[in-house]
Amino acid sequence: MQNKYLLLSERSRSEILSVMPREREILRLADYFQNFSDSTRIKILTCLSMMEMCVNDLSAVLAINQTTISHQLKQLKDQGIVSYKRNGKILVYRLINENVNDMMMYALNVI
Repeated sequence: MQNKYLLLSERSRSEILSVMPREREILRLADYFQNFSDSTRIKILTCLSMMEMCVNDLSAVLAINQTTISHQLKQLKDQGIVSYKRNGKILVYRLINENVNDMMMYALNVI
């Protein structure tokens, strides 16, 4: 059975498919953008875009319990968005890539 398109030519279809990310890349993008679907993670990212911070300081600034902050930081770390360095017993978190903040600022201008 041959596909019949209403507005799409076979050439356009081929062009679209040639730039379509591979399935693995699409899944990675979906996982990445899921980080911005949680208000707590957005608050954490906003704080970390200003300066490196530990869980206790993030908790105090955001008025969110440390367990929640730690859980969200783990997700952000697993996605490669934040990293940490050890300062004695304290873990100090930072954004790995400042493009995250640029993307959030761009989104604010769009909405």
